[in-house]
Amino acid sequence: MELRHLRYLVAVAEELNLTRAAEKLFIAQPPLTRAIKQLEEEVGVELFLRKPRGLELTSGGEYFLEQARQILHKVEATVEDTRRIAQHRKTVFSIGFVPSVFYGQLPLMVRRLRRNRNLEIILHELKTREQVDALKNGKIDIGFGRVRIEDPAVDQELLFDEPLIAALPSGHPLTQHPPSMTELARYPMVTFPSGPGPNFADITLGLFHRRGLRVHVIQQVNDVQTALSLVASDMGFTLVPEQVRRLHREGIDYMPLEDDNISTPVIASRRRGENPNAVMRLANTILDELVENRLSGRYP
Repeated sequence: MELRHLRYLVAVAEELNLTRAAEKLFIAQPPLTRAIKQLEEEVGVELFLRKPRGLELTSGGEYFLEQARQILHKVEATVEDTRRIAQHRKTVFSIGFVPSVFYGQLPLMVRRLRRNRNLEIILHELKTREQVDALKNGKIDIGFGRVRIEDPAVDQELLFDEPLIAALPSGHPLTQHPPSMTELARYPMVTFPSGPGPNFADITLGLFHRRGLRVHVIQQVNDVQTALSLVASDMGFTLVPEQVRRLHREGIDYMPLEDDNISTPVIASRRRGENPNAVMRLANTILDELVENRLSGRYP
């Protein structure tokens, strides 16, 4: 099996038509047809159903397609990193993160890693689901998020649970005392990020739903910065992790919640079964120290 077979498979799966796929690949149709047949024979399963109107992926074909894409992405990332290392003679270490974890200790970790002049640190702002995909295709080496996502190729480690606080417009009636979830539910809410879950918006909305409370979501936005801008504009309130308090914004008051034990996890994601190299061992050592500082009250 060669990489070209995987590229052929992806092209055919995207077009579901051998003629169009051949045109896309700039090859003739007969060798493409033979290559797909050879691939099916080597794998030992039928990847496509041949129908009068075109092709259709089998269940095995759908799984193989996903794995093929991950292999091709990994190869592309490896080539890119190899070129970068050759040019700069540095080891590349890529970190994925959701913005709300970047107001606490993660910048300290990045700063300490950057002291090693042989390291090039690359940061990618990614939702947790995107981090899982990026780990699998080699785009990142470690990810920091807030949502648990089950995937056999990825290990997720709970670093700590972080209290949630309310971000309210300055002068709002609920800034006179720690508001309860019941009180907050009476006002419009801004959630983030937008788009399909699981995400932080699902976590915060679930806190209300599990208490039998209905909340009026006035706006869904992509990131915490935009959410805070809407809060400062008196559009409503939002719930944010405690670290975000460090982001001082005019027109916003941060309030602890009256209800106990309302928190959100901080989760590190890594590729499962991968032996940590020297850079990952260094990152893990720094991370363990920072987490210990957080849990023992030496914050950040």
